[in-house]
Amino acid sequence: MIKKIDHIAVAVRDVEKAAEFYEKVLGLKLGGVEEVEGMDVKVGFIPIGDTRIELVQPLDPHSGLAKFIEKKGEGIHHICYEVDDIHKALETYKAKGAKMIDETPRKGAHHSLVGFIHPKSTGGVLTELTQPADS
Repeated sequence: MIKKIDHIAVAVRDVEKAAEFYEKVLGLKLGGVEEVEGMDVKVGFIPIGDTRIELVQPLDPHSGLAKFIEKKGEGIHHICYEVDDIHKALETYKAKGAKMIDETPRKGAHHSLVGFIHPKSTGGVLTELTQPADS
C-alpha cells in the first residue's frame, strides 16, 4: 500500500524565510509555493532525490498548525507516505484500529488527495497519506 515517503513536513512561521536556510546553507532549491485551499496553509516544497521537505506555514492564526507552532515552536510536524489508493488506505488503516483524523480524503497540495492518521495511533507522529493527482 505504501509506495514511499512523499515528504517530511516542517512547521514554519514563514515559508520564504525558512527556505533561505535550505537554499543558502544546504544548496537546495525551493520548488514553488502554494496556498492549499481548505487547509489554511501555505506550503513550499524542496525536492531532495525522490522525496521532499515541505515547509508548511499557517494562514489562520487559530488553526491547529498555528497552535502547534505556538506550543512547540517551528520544527518537524508530520511525515507523509504516498499510497496507491487513498480511499483503500484510509479504510484499511481504520479497520486495523488506527485513530483517523480523516476518514475520507480531502484536497491537498498539487491537487493530491490526502488523509491524516492521529498521532495517538502512531507513537506521537502525525501521519499523512497522499495519493498524487496523476495516479
